[in-house]
Amino acid sequence: MDGSSCTGKRVGEYQGAYKISKGLLDKYGPDRVLDTPITEVINPQIDHHCPFISCQAGFTGIGVGAAYHGLRPIVEFMTFNFSMQCYAAWYAHVPGLKVLAPYSAEDARGLLKAAIRDPDPVVFLENELLYGESFPVSAEVLDSSFCLPIGKAKIERQGKDVTITAFSKMVGYALQAADILAKEGISAEVINLLSIRPLDRAAINASVRKTNRLVTVRRRLPSTWDCMSVVEDSFEYLDAPVERIAGADVPMPYAANLERMAVPQVDDIVRAAKRACYRAAVPMAATA
Repeated sequence: MDGSSCTGKRVGEYQGAYKISKGLLDKYGPDRVLDTPITEVINPQIDHHCPFISCQAGFTGIGVGAAYHGLRPIVEFMTFNFSMQCYAAWYAHVPGLKVLAPYSAEDARGLLKAAIRDPDPVVFLENELLYGESFPVSAEVLDSSFCLPIGKAKIERQGKDVTITAFSKMVGYALQAADILAKEGISAEVINLLSIRPLDRAAINASVRKTNRLVTVRRRLPSTWDCMSVVEDSFEYLDAPVERIAGADVPMPYAANLERMAVPQVDDIVRAAKRACYRAAVPMAATA
């Protein structure tokens, strides 16, 4: 798209730390694909203890300045979840920002194009763990005109007994949970939120009014947006309390076995859906 550029650490010569900018430098040249310094100190009084944060502030400043001049800059941050926080929740509370979180290759392609074309600032959150996964891609998705609308969720799986909402990597967990539930006679509808802000309240409420139950899944912080949407608009349709599955309220452990205990697993989603359908052997009050 005219006026667009890609700026970030190692996006050019190195083609991205995860090779997500592979081929862009050869195709568009160094005027549109720019490597930025690894470290820089924007404010020595504030940022000298953490030059990485200074990098992020500097890159963002470059993007803001370019946008003011009518360009469409793409500022690529190699990693900005070093503290293992849920940035979707953080950015979703900033007025004026649009926040997107794709799950599949189709989501990423369609939403990234929409984000670049959008006149407002868009935060595009990718889960690094998804880079190693493969997804089927249709001819329609590969077409140059393919684009997904911002603010619209996707129903990944139809169901009638319980609604499960998730975004990013947790969508895959929700789909696995739905497969397990189906074997036990529970039909789960899985909604891939895609857009955190604006949120597709209509899609969530339409599903809950059909299934009469809701399970929300987040990797870190408990959900509030889709829960409150249902409480405000469809409370009288609920046949069971809303189940919120999220990470433990602890700093993210380093050890792999402890990390697994700190973030939701497929079995957690299955148990929550069973509780919502009154099919659980363990009372809700006795669960973690």
